[in-house]
Amino acid sequence: MRHRTPRTPRRNFLRASGVGMALPLLNAFLPRSAAAIEESIPQRMVCICTSLGLHTPFLFPEQAGRDYKPTPYLKLLDEHRGELTVFNGISHPDQSGSDGHSSGMTWLTSARHPGLPGFRNTVSIDQWIAGRIGLETRFPSLQLSTDGSSQSISSSGIMIPGEQSPSKMFAKLFLDGSADEQESQIQKLREGRSIMDAVFEEAKQFERRIGKEDKLKLAEYYHAVREMEQRLVTAEAWIHKPKPQVDVQQPQDIKDQNDLIGQMRLLCELIPLALQTDSTRLITVMIQGRNDVPPVPGVTIDHHNLSHHGQDAEKIRQLRLVEEAQIQSLEKLIADMKRKTEGNRRLLDNTAIVFGSNLGNANSHDTKNVPILLAGGRFRHGQHLLLDRENNTPLCNLFVQIAQQMGQPLDNFGSSTSTSITGLATI
Repeated sequence: MRHRTPRTPRRNFLRASGVGMALPLLNAFLPRSAAAIEESIPQRMVCICTSLGLHTPFLFPEQAGRDYKPTPYLKLLDEHRGELTVFNGISHPDQSGSDGHSSGMTWLTSARHPGLPGFRNTVSIDQWIAGRIGLETRFPSLQLSTDGSSQSISSSGIMIPGEQSPSKMFAKLFLDGSADEQESQIQKLREGRSIMDAVFEEAKQFERRIGKEDKLKLAEYYHAVREMEQRLVTAEAWIHKPKPQVDVQQPQDIKDQNDLIGQMRLLCELIPLALQTDSTRLITVMIQGRNDVPPVPGVTIDHHNLSHHGQDAEKIRQLRLVEEAQIQSLEKLIADMKRKTEGNRRLLDNTAIVFGSNLGNANSHDTKNVPILLAGGRFRHGQHLLLDRENNTPLCNLFVQIAQQMGQPLDNFGSSTSTSITGLATI
Protein backbone atom coordinates (compact mmCIF):
# COMPACT_ATOMS: atom_id res chain seq x y z
CA MET A 1 0.00 0.00 0.00
CA ARG A 2 1.43 3.36 -1.02
CA HIS A 3 1.65 6.12 1.56
CA ARG A 4 0.08 9.44 0.79
CA THR A 5 2.40 12.35 0.24
CA PRO A 6 2.77 14.96 3.00
CA ARG A 7 -0.10 17.41 3.23
CA THR A 8 2.22 20.42 3.30
CA PRO A 9 5.71 20.56 1.76
CA ARG A 10 8.45 20.51 4.40
CA ARG A 11 10.28 23.47 2.92
CA ASN A 12 7.31 25.85 2.86
CA PHE A 13 8.05 29.29 4.25
CA LEU A 14 6.10 31.94 6.10
CA ARG A 15 6.51 35.27 4.35
CA ALA A 16 5.80 38.61 6.01
CA SER A 17 7.20 42.03 5.20
CA GLY A 18 9.47 40.43 2.61
CA VAL A 19 11.18 38.17 5.18
CA GLY A 20 11.34 34.40 4.66
CA MET A 21 11.16 32.27 7.80
CA ALA A 22 11.60 28.48 7.67
CA LEU A 23 9.11 26.46 9.66
CA PRO A 24 10.23 23.73 12.08
CA LEU A 25 9.22 20.09 11.60
CA LEU A 26 5.49 20.37 12.29
CA ASN A 27 2.99 17.51 12.31
CA ALA A 28 1.27 19.23 9.39
CA PHE A 29 4.29 18.45 7.25
CA LEU A 30 4.07 14.73 8.01
CA PRO A 31 2.03 12.12 6.07
CA ARG A 32 -1.50 11.49 7.32
CA SER A 33 -1.28 7.80 8.20
CA ALA A 34 0.32 6.82 11.50
CA ALA A 35 2.61 4.32 9.80
CA ALA A 36 3.76 6.90 7.28
CA ILE A 37 4.40 9.39 10.07
CA GLU A 38 6.62 6.88 11.87
CA GLU A 39 8.62 6.22 8.69
CA SER A 40 9.05 9.90 7.85
CA ILE A 41 10.55 10.96 11.19
CA PRO A 42 14.37 10.76 11.06
CA GLN A 43 16.45 8.87 13.61
CA ARG A 44 19.35 10.65 15.31
CA MET A 45 22.39 9.95 17.45
CA VAL A 46 24.07 12.03 20.16
CA CYS A 47 27.36 10.94 21.75
CA ILE A 48 28.58 12.67 24.93
CA CYS A 49 31.96 11.82 26.46
CA THR A 50 33.35 13.03 29.77
CA SER A 51 37.07 12.55 29.24
CA LEU A 52 38.12 12.18 32.89
CA GLY A 53 35.87 9.21 33.46
CA LEU A 54 33.21 8.50 36.06
CA HIS A 55 33.79 6.89 39.44
CA THR A 56 32.05 3.62 38.58
CA PRO A 57 31.37 2.43 42.17
CA PHE A 58 28.86 5.29 42.24
CA LEU A 59 27.45 4.25 38.84
CA PHE A 60 27.37 0.48 38.31
CA PRO A 61 24.65 -1.36 40.29
CA GLU A 62 25.42 -4.63 42.06
CA GLN A 63 22.42 -6.38 40.53
CA ALA A 64 22.05 -7.14 36.83
CA GLY A 65 18.77 -6.95 34.95
CA ARG A 66 15.70 -4.78 35.46
CA ASP A 67 15.41 -5.00 39.25
CA TYR A 68 18.70 -3.35 40.09
CA LYS A 69 19.01 -1.06 43.09
CA PRO A 70 20.01 2.42 41.85
CA THR A 71 23.45 3.69 42.76
CA PRO A 72 24.09 7.33 43.80
CA TYR A 73 24.52 8.47 40.18
CA LEU A 74 21.58 6.46 38.86
CA LYS A 75 19.31 7.88 41.57
CA LEU A 76 19.75 11.23 39.82
CA LEU A 77 18.35 9.61 36.66
CA ASP A 78 15.65 7.55 38.39
CA GLU A 79 12.83 9.50 36.74
CA HIS A 80 14.12 8.23 33.39
CA ARG A 81 14.91 4.67 34.44
CA GLY A 82 12.54 3.25 31.85
CA GLU A 83 14.35 5.16 29.06
CA LEU A 84 17.87 4.17 30.14
CA THR A 85 20.23 1.19 29.84
CA VAL A 86 23.43 0.87 31.88
CA PHE A 87 26.25 -1.13 30.24
CA ASN A 88 28.86 -2.84 32.41
CA GLY A 89 31.63 -4.87 30.79
CA ILE A 90 32.13 -2.95 27.55
CA SER A 91 35.16 -1.23 25.97
CA HIS A 92 37.40 -0.90 22.94
CA PRO A 93 40.31 -3.41 22.79
CA ASP A 94 43.99 -2.42 22.76
CA GLN A 95 43.62 1.17 23.92
CA SER A 96 47.02 1.50 25.62
CA GLY A 97 48.66 4.43 23.87
CA SER A 98 51.11 7.29 24.09
CA ASP A 99 49.74 8.48 27.44
CA GLY A 100 46.98 7.76 29.91
CA HIS A 101 44.45 9.97 28.15
CA SER A 102 45.17 9.12 24.50
CA SER A 103 42.13 6.82 24.36
CA GLY A 104 40.01 9.97 24.25
CA MET A 105 40.80 10.37 20.56
CA THR A 106 39.46 6.89 19.73
CA TRP A 107 36.23 6.74 21.77
CA LEU A 108 34.13 6.86 18.60
CA THR A 109 36.57 5.01 16.33
CA SER A 110 38.17 2.14 18.35
CA ALA A 111 41.49 2.56 16.49
CA ARG A 112 44.11 0.59 18.42
CA HIS A 113 47.08 1.95 20.40
CA PRO A 114 46.28 5.66 20.00
CA GLY A 115 49.21 8.03 19.71
CA LEU A 116 51.93 5.39 19.42
CA PRO A 117 54.41 5.51 16.49
CA GLY A 118 52.67 4.62 13.25
CA PHE A 119 49.21 5.26 14.68
CA ARG A 120 46.58 6.63 12.34
CA ASN A 121 43.07 7.22 13.55
CA THR A 122 40.06 5.89 11.65
CA VAL A 123 36.66 7.35 10.90
CA SER A 124 34.34 7.87 13.88
CA ILE A 125 30.87 6.33 13.89
CA ASP A 126 29.15 9.72 13.62
CA GLN A 127 31.19 10.63 10.55
CA TRP A 128 30.59 7.24 8.95
CA ILE A 129 26.85 7.84 9.26
CA ALA A 130 27.23 11.50 8.21
CA GLY A 131 28.83 10.30 4.98
CA ARG A 132 25.52 8.62 4.16
CA ILE A 133 22.85 10.97 5.48
CA GLY A 134 24.71 14.24 6.04
CA LEU A 135 23.53 15.92 2.84
CA GLU A 136 19.90 15.66 4.01
CA THR A 137 20.39 18.39 6.63
CA ARG A 138 22.00 21.83 6.72
CA PHE A 139 24.81 20.46 8.88
CA PRO A 140 25.98 16.87 8.27
CA SER A 141 27.02 16.74 11.93
CA LEU A 142 27.76 19.04 14.86
CA GLN A 143 30.70 18.95 17.23
CA LEU A 144 30.25 20.63 20.62
CA SER A 145 33.07 20.87 23.12
CA THR A 146 34.17 22.53 26.35
CA ASP A 147 37.72 23.02 25.02
CA GLY A 148 37.59 23.05 21.20
CA SER A 149 38.57 19.42 20.69
CA SER A 150 36.20 16.66 19.61
CA GLN A 151 35.97 12.91 19.10
CA SER A 152 34.58 13.24 15.59
CA ILE A 153 37.21 11.90 13.20
CA SER A 154 37.05 12.28 9.42
CA SER A 155 37.53 9.41 6.98
CA SER A 156 41.14 10.55 6.59
CA GLY A 157 41.75 10.25 10.34
CA ILE A 158 41.67 13.98 11.14
CA MET A 159 39.90 15.39 14.20
CA ILE A 160 37.06 17.78 13.36
CA PRO A 161 37.34 20.76 15.76
CA GLY A 162 34.55 21.28 18.26
CA GLU A 163 32.68 24.53 18.88
CA GLN A 164 32.96 25.60 22.51
CA SER A 165 30.93 28.79 22.26
CA PRO A 166 27.18 28.12 22.73
CA SER A 167 26.51 31.65 21.43
CA LYS A 168 28.39 31.05 18.17
CA MET A 169 26.77 27.65 17.67
CA PHE A 170 23.31 29.16 18.22
CA ALA A 171 24.06 31.81 15.59
CA LYS A 172 25.34 29.17 13.21
CA LEU A 173 22.13 27.17 13.64
CA PHE A 174 19.43 29.82 13.81
CA LEU A 175 20.60 33.31 12.80
CA ASP A 176 20.74 34.28 9.13
CA GLY A 177 23.67 36.44 8.14
CA SER A 178 23.39 39.67 6.17
CA ALA A 179 23.21 39.61 2.37
CA ASP A 180 26.91 40.55 2.18
CA GLU A 181 27.86 37.78 4.61
CA GLN A 182 25.88 35.21 2.63
CA GLU A 183 27.46 36.35 -0.63
CA SER A 184 30.91 36.04 0.96
CA GLN A 185 30.10 32.48 2.04
CA ILE A 186 28.92 31.60 -1.47
CA GLN A 187 32.08 33.06 -2.99
CA LYS A 188 34.29 31.01 -0.67
CA LEU A 189 32.38 27.84 -1.56
CA ARG A 190 32.71 28.54 -5.27
CA GLU A 191 36.43 29.19 -4.87
CA GLY A 192 36.66 25.84 -3.13
CA ARG A 193 34.90 24.17 -6.05
CA SER A 194 37.28 25.85 -8.51
CA ILE A 195 40.25 24.51 -6.57
CA MET A 196 38.71 21.03 -6.54
CA ASP A 197 38.21 21.21 -10.33
CA ALA A 198 41.83 22.22 -10.87
CA VAL A 199 43.14 19.44 -8.63
CA PHE A 200 40.91 16.90 -10.38
CA GLU A 201 42.19 17.90 -13.85
CA GLU A 202 45.82 17.78 -12.70
CA ALA A 203 45.29 14.31 -11.23
CA LYS A 204 43.75 13.15 -14.52
CA GLN A 205 46.90 14.18 -16.40
CA PHE A 206 49.09 12.45 -13.83
CA GLU A 207 47.07 9.23 -14.21
CA ARG A 208 48.68 8.49 -17.60
CA ARG A 209 52.11 8.04 -15.99
CA ILE A 210 51.33 5.67 -13.10
CA GLY A 211 50.90 1.93 -12.62
CA LYS A 212 47.79 -0.17 -12.01
CA GLU A 213 48.06 -0.15 -8.17
CA ASP A 214 48.45 3.62 -8.08
CA LYS A 215 45.49 3.99 -10.44
CA LEU A 216 43.32 2.14 -7.91
CA LYS A 217 44.45 4.55 -5.19
CA LEU A 218 43.76 7.45 -7.53
CA ALA A 219 40.25 6.10 -8.17
CA GLU A 220 39.60 6.29 -4.43
CA TYR A 221 40.93 9.84 -4.48
CA TYR A 222 38.56 10.77 -7.34
CA HIS A 223 35.66 9.40 -5.32
CA ALA A 224 36.66 11.57 -2.33
CA VAL A 225 36.97 14.64 -4.60
CA ARG A 226 33.50 14.05 -6.06
CA GLU A 227 32.04 13.65 -2.58
CA MET A 228 33.63 16.92 -1.47
CA GLU A 229 32.36 18.66 -4.58
CA GLN A 230 28.83 17.45 -3.84
CA ARG A 231 29.12 18.73 -0.29
CA LEU A 232 30.18 22.16 -1.56
CA VAL A 233 27.23 22.27 -3.96
CA THR A 234 24.84 21.27 -1.18
CA ALA A 235 26.36 23.80 1.23
CA GLU A 236 25.77 26.58 -1.30
CA ALA A 237 22.14 25.50 -1.72
CA TRP A 238 21.58 25.70 2.05
CA ILE A 239 22.86 29.29 2.14
CA HIS A 240 19.89 30.35 0.02
CA LYS A 241 17.42 28.76 2.45
CA PRO A 242 16.36 30.64 5.60
CA LYS A 243 17.42 29.06 8.86
CA PRO A 244 14.72 27.74 11.22
CA GLN A 245 13.39 30.07 13.90
CA VAL A 246 13.25 29.03 17.55
CA ASP A 247 11.50 30.74 20.44
CA VAL A 248 14.67 30.84 22.53
CA GLN A 249 17.09 33.65 23.26
CA GLN A 250 20.67 33.35 22.06
CA PRO A 251 22.69 32.03 25.02
CA GLN A 252 25.46 34.05 26.62
CA ASP A 253 28.83 32.31 26.80
CA ILE A 254 30.20 31.58 30.25
CA LYS A 255 33.27 33.70 30.86
CA ASP A 256 34.69 31.50 33.62
CA GLN A 257 36.67 28.83 31.73
CA ASN A 258 36.79 26.75 34.90
CA ASP A 259 33.00 26.36 34.90
CA LEU A 260 32.92 22.96 33.21
CA ILE A 261 29.39 22.19 34.40
CA GLY A 262 27.96 25.52 33.23
CA GLN A 263 29.53 25.04 29.80
CA MET A 264 28.22 21.48 29.58
CA ARG A 265 24.71 22.59 30.49
CA LEU A 266 24.60 25.33 27.85
CA LEU A 267 25.92 23.01 25.14
CA CYS A 268 23.36 20.35 26.03
CA GLU A 269 20.54 22.89 25.82
CA LEU A 270 21.37 23.37 22.12
CA ILE A 271 20.95 19.66 21.33
CA PRO A 272 17.12 19.42 21.35
CA LEU A 273 16.87 22.64 19.32
CA ALA A 274 19.29 21.42 16.65
CA LEU A 275 17.59 18.04 16.37
CA GLN A 276 13.94 19.10 16.37
CA THR A 277 14.57 21.68 13.64
CA ASP A 278 16.34 18.90 11.68
CA SER A 279 19.41 21.10 11.35
CA THR A 280 21.46 17.94 11.90
CA ARG A 281 20.94 14.34 12.98
CA LEU A 282 24.36 13.68 14.46
CA ILE A 283 25.94 15.48 17.43
CA THR A 284 29.04 14.75 19.49
CA VAL A 285 29.87 16.51 22.75
CA MET A 286 33.32 16.49 24.35
CA ILE A 287 33.36 17.31 28.08
CA GLN A 288 37.07 17.81 28.63
CA GLY A 289 38.15 17.96 32.26
CA ARG A 290 40.81 20.51 33.16
CA ASN A 291 43.55 21.15 35.67
CA ASP A 292 41.34 23.82 37.22
CA VAL A 293 38.94 23.83 40.13
CA PRO A 294 35.36 23.79 38.80
CA PRO A 295 33.04 26.21 40.66
CA VAL A 296 30.99 23.44 42.26
CA PRO A 297 30.03 24.02 45.92
CA GLY A 298 32.26 21.94 48.19
CA VAL A 299 35.01 21.42 45.57
CA THR A 300 38.48 22.86 46.25
CA ILE A 301 40.71 20.54 44.19
CA ASP A 302 41.11 20.59 40.40
CA HIS A 303 39.14 18.01 38.40
CA HIS A 304 42.13 16.18 36.93
CA ASN A 305 43.68 15.76 40.36
CA LEU A 306 40.38 14.46 41.72
CA SER A 307 40.19 11.84 38.97
CA HIS A 308 43.56 10.54 40.25
CA HIS A 309 42.17 10.19 43.75
CA GLY A 310 44.40 7.30 44.87
CA GLN A 311 41.44 6.11 47.01
CA ASP A 312 41.70 9.25 49.14
CA ALA A 313 38.28 9.66 50.76
CA GLU A 314 38.21 13.47 50.56
CA LYS A 315 39.15 13.48 46.88
CA ILE A 316 36.48 10.88 46.12
CA ARG A 317 33.92 12.99 47.99
CA GLN A 318 34.77 16.04 45.89
CA LEU A 319 34.93 14.00 42.68
CA ARG A 320 31.42 12.77 43.38
CA LEU A 321 30.18 16.37 43.58
CA VAL A 322 31.65 17.19 40.16
CA GLU A 323 30.35 14.03 38.53
CA GLU A 324 26.90 14.35 40.06
CA ALA A 325 26.70 17.81 38.51
CA GLN A 326 27.55 16.26 35.13
CA ILE A 327 24.88 13.58 35.59
CA GLN A 328 22.36 16.30 36.46
CA SER A 329 23.14 17.99 33.13
CA LEU A 330 22.45 14.69 31.40
CA GLU A 331 19.19 14.35 33.34
CA LYS A 332 18.06 17.77 32.14
CA LEU A 333 18.90 16.87 28.54
CA ILE A 334 16.86 13.65 28.72
CA ALA A 335 13.95 15.51 30.31
CA ASP A 336 14.05 18.19 27.58
CA MET A 337 14.10 15.50 24.88
CA LYS A 338 11.08 13.78 26.45
CA ARG A 339 9.05 17.00 26.48
CA LYS A 340 9.46 17.64 22.74
CA THR A 341 7.26 15.58 20.41
CA GLU A 342 7.27 14.54 16.75
CA GLY A 343 4.18 12.86 15.39
CA ASN A 344 3.09 10.33 18.01
CA ARG A 345 6.53 10.03 19.61
CA ARG A 346 8.87 12.06 21.76
CA LEU A 347 12.10 13.48 20.41
CA LEU A 348 13.94 11.12 22.78
CA ASP A 349 12.32 8.10 21.14
CA ASN A 350 13.86 9.14 17.82
CA THR A 351 17.30 9.90 19.26
CA ALA A 352 19.88 7.51 20.68
CA ILE A 353 21.91 9.31 23.37
CA VAL A 354 25.21 7.65 24.31
CA PHE A 355 26.80 9.06 27.47
CA GLY A 356 30.02 7.78 28.98
CA SER A 357 33.79 7.91 28.95
CA ASN A 358 36.87 6.47 27.30
CA LEU A 359 38.26 5.61 30.75
CA GLY A 360 36.92 2.82 32.92
CA ASN A 361 39.10 3.84 35.86
CA ALA A 362 40.61 7.30 35.48
CA ASN A 363 42.63 6.84 38.66
CA SER A 364 44.81 4.25 36.88
CA HIS A 365 44.07 5.25 33.26
CA ASP A 366 42.37 1.87 32.76
CA THR A 367 40.39 1.66 29.50
CA LYS A 368 38.50 -1.55 30.36
CA ASN A 369 34.89 -1.62 31.61
CA VAL A 370 34.16 1.92 30.52
CA PRO A 371 30.95 3.55 31.82
CA ILE A 372 28.30 3.72 29.10
CA LEU A 373 24.68 4.80 29.38
CA LEU A 374 22.20 4.66 26.50
CA ALA A 375 18.93 6.60 26.46
CA GLY A 376 16.17 6.73 23.85
CA GLY A 377 16.53 5.58 20.25
CA ARG A 378 13.68 3.04 20.28
CA PHE A 379 15.47 0.47 22.40
CA ARG A 380 13.95 -1.54 25.24
CA HIS A 381 15.50 0.11 28.28
CA GLY A 382 15.12 -0.02 32.04
CA GLN A 383 17.99 -2.42 32.72
CA HIS A 384 21.56 -2.92 33.85
CA LEU A 385 23.30 -5.09 31.27
CA LEU A 386 26.13 -6.82 33.12
CA LEU A 387 28.39 -8.24 30.44
CA ASP A 388 31.77 -9.99 30.77
CA ARG A 389 34.03 -7.72 32.82
CA GLU A 390 37.09 -9.86 32.06
CA ASN A 391 36.51 -10.29 28.35
CA ASN A 392 34.70 -7.07 27.46
CA THR A 393 32.10 -6.76 24.75
CA PRO A 394 33.33 -4.33 22.05
CA LEU A 395 31.72 -0.92 22.34
CA CYS A 396 31.58 -0.90 18.54
CA ASN A 397 28.88 -3.58 18.71
CA LEU A 398 26.65 -0.91 20.22
CA PHE A 399 27.66 1.58 17.52
CA VAL A 400 26.65 -0.90 14.81
CA GLN A 401 23.32 -1.59 16.50
CA ILE A 402 22.54 2.14 16.76
CA ALA A 403 23.51 2.69 13.11
CA GLN A 404 21.22 -0.11 12.02
CA GLN A 405 18.43 1.34 14.15
CA MET A 406 18.95 4.54 12.15
CA GLY A 407 18.41 2.55 8.96
CA GLN A 408 22.06 2.36 7.93
CA PRO A 409 23.41 -0.79 6.20
CA LEU A 410 26.31 -1.36 8.58
CA ASP A 411 27.39 -4.90 9.46
CA ASN A 412 30.71 -4.14 11.13
CA PHE A 413 32.59 -1.11 12.38
CA GLY A 414 35.99 -0.75 14.01
CA SER A 415 36.55 -3.59 16.49
CA SER A 416 32.97 -4.89 16.37
CA THR A 417 32.36 -8.63 16.60
CA SER A 418 28.57 -8.55 16.31
CA THR A 419 25.77 -6.35 15.02
CA SER A 420 24.18 -6.00 18.44
CA ILE A 421 24.67 -6.15 22.21
CA THR A 422 23.33 -9.27 23.88
CA GLY A 423 20.26 -8.30 25.89
CA LEU A 424 19.60 -4.97 24.12
CA ALA A 425 16.40 -5.29 22.09
CA THR A 426 14.82 -2.75 19.77
CA ILE A 427 11.23 -1.55 19.71
